[in-house]
Order: sequence, then structure tokens, then C-alpha cells
Amino acid sequence: MNNTDTDILIKLGISAVFGLIIGFERELKRKPVGLKTSLVISVVSCLLTIVSIQSAYFFPNSDKVKIQMDPLRLAAQIVSGIGFLGAGVILRRGNDSISGLTTAAMIWGAAGIGIAVGAGFYLEAFTGVVLLIISVELIPFVMKLFGPKQLREKEIMLQLLIRDKSKIDKTITFLMEKKYSIRRLRIKDLDNGDHLVQILVAVDYRDKTTDVYAAVSELEGVNQVEIESIS
Repeated sequence: MNNTDTDILIKLGISAVFGLIIGFERELKRKPVGLKTSLVISVVSCLLTIVSIQSAYFFPNSDKVKIQMDPLRLAAQIVSGIGFLGAGVILRRGNDSISGLTTAAMIWGAAGIGIAVGAGFYLEAFTGVVLLIISVELIPFVMKLFGPKQLREKEIMLQLLIRDKSKIDKTITFLMEKKYSIRRLRIKDLDNGDHLVQILVAVDYRDKTTDVYAAVSELEGVNQVEIESIS
């Protein structure tokens, strides 16, 4: 085994470690992309980058044939191809909210880390992994403590069945008195005479979803409550 083979194995090993770090963060949050996916993306991206660079200098030029290759041609295609994987984890929920954007970005990041390691930028790749983890773990936590009010709130979707129309206004007044920010309101008349009231509210991130449910379910005129925490 020569020095080139050793260097390649070291690069693949480093990319595997970095991919595991990114995947471990996603795994802890029970996201669709976990350890195995991030590991494969990082290692394969690193491998393709190595192949791309090595191939550019593998074929020698001669007087009859001039072969010129872009050392990072395959690496450029990784960035395009990884978009298909990212699109697969972006989901649109029934309440029109979008989820999976951060996971898709982490997939793109894992590929970028693999490319950086494959090209020999070890320090830059390590710095990128550290900044990625800080961005998705530390920064949101700090923003919830010291950021603007909008960043210290979480969204909750309420679906209420109310028989008496006059109780709808009282329910909305109650939510406003609780200092909940009403983001969206939708009222639908049902065939049985009930009214379906869908309310997207923003509450303080420290408020428990169960506490919001308990408060709303005790309101006079509210026959049924369905609640979902959006963020």
C-alpha cells in the first residue's frame, strides 16, 4: 500500500466520522435522515471527489492524444444530484406547513463535507461540521432565550367544534386574553349545524401544548378540540 492509497483511506475515514456526527444530530431528533443516510452521503461524496481528482491526472498526455479533464467535474455533479435526496425529505402537511427543510439542508451539508475532505480540505471540513451543529443546536436555543418575541414562540393548530356561533367570538377573545397571537383563522359550517373553527396560534415556547388544550377544552360551547403542535 503506497502513500496515495493511505491518503485515500484516511480521507474516507474522516468523511465517515464527519457524516456520523451530522447523522447523529438528525437521529437524536428522530428525523427521516439519520446515521446511515448521512454516512453514505458523506463517504460517497468523498469517494467521487477523490475519483474525480485522481482521474484528471491518471491519463497521461501524449503527442497524439491530449486528454484534459476537470479535476472536480464529478464533485460538481454531486451538488446537483443531492438535490433529489433533499427533495424527498421535504414534506407538506395537511395544515399547509412545510417540514424537512433543515434535514434537506443537512443532507446538502453532509455532501459538501464529503467533497471538502475528498479535496483535502480537512480543517475547513471540520470547521464546517462544527458550524453546522452550532447552527441547528445552539443558535435556536440562544434565540429562544434572548431573541425577538417571534423567535421565542411556537405555533399550535387548534381545531374546534362549536355549535353556537356566538361562542366563536368568545373563544377568540379568550385566546387573545391569554396573550396568544392568532396567525390564521378559518371557520367552516358543517352539515350537522356545528362550526369547525381552525385557529393557528403562536404561544410562548415554554407553554405546554397540554396546558393550551386544557384551557381551550374547558371553554363553554366548545364541543370537541383537536390540537397539534407545529413547531
